[in-house]
Amino acid sequence: MRITIHPILGLLKERKKITIEIDGQKIEALEGEPIAAALWNAGIRDFRYTRKRKEPRGFFCGIGLCTDCKMIVNGIPNIRTCVTLVEKGMKIQRQRD
Repeated sequence: MRITIHPILGLLKERKKITIEIDGQKIEALEGEPIAAALWNAGIRDFRYTRKRKEPRGFFCGIGLCTDCKMIVNGIPNIRTCVTLVEKGMKIQRQRD
């Protein structure tokens, strides 16, 4: 569920819908939103898995300081999805550290 009315920002303007891919599954995203926001809206909560315990990690700090949201984006690993904006046709994969 997307936020359309923000208590401080007010009514958020409508943006163009685009398609991105996560592990082969196509999802809808809004142009200019962070990858993490698009994934969260699509119900995807696990972005990567830890090396030692294979535990899921997802959206945490939202400002690019931690590494919980890092994923493989267009073949490049360790991309922080909370601060990386979606682009039409992006291919994203869950990362297994």
